[in-house]
Amino acid sequence: MPFTETDLKPLSINPFTMLDDEWALLSAGSAGHFNTMTISWGAMGIMWGKPVVIVFVRPQRYTKEFIDDQDSFTVSFFPGEHRKSLELLGTKSGRDSNKVEESGLTSLFVDDTIAFEEAHTIFVCKKLFGGQQLDASKFVDTSLDFSMYPDKDYHYFYFGEIKKVLNAVAKQ
Repeated sequence: MPFTETDLKPLSINPFTMLDDEWALLSAGSAGHFNTMTISWGAMGIMWGKPVVIVFVRPQRYTKEFIDDQDSFTVSFFPGEHRKSLELLGTKSGRDSNKVEESGLTSLFVDDTIAFEEAHTIFVCKKLFGGQQLDASKFVDTSLDFSMYPDKDYHYFYFGEIKKVLNAVAKQ
């Protein structure tokens, strides 16, 4: 799908709906070697005077290796008809199979990182901070530790400066 670059300031989105209801793909890597994973947790806002996306990745996820090794990543949001593809990409590992091919989605190399042609909105992000793991001793609501982390596999978090927003151009 063709995309047009959109200014961030006039962008009218609801990150709560986008992350919680639509989900997204977090992707990093090069055109020939990349991985992606489905996310439904994250945040968007201003940090250090820059527009940012904050993403969270469990230590066992294959995508973590790519985000750690790269300077940029994307967060891609999709229309509802791609929900099954996002479910598959969230449950299979790219270590074990070519899950992107199996999903039916088409990778798109953009600004030295990976996104997907079927997305309706893509945030291209430059990594500003990353690799910090959540510390269980810092939970004020200790029920979160028990309910969200029974295996003690605490998320790592990454701040990405939103460098570009791409919106799909509607087909005529």
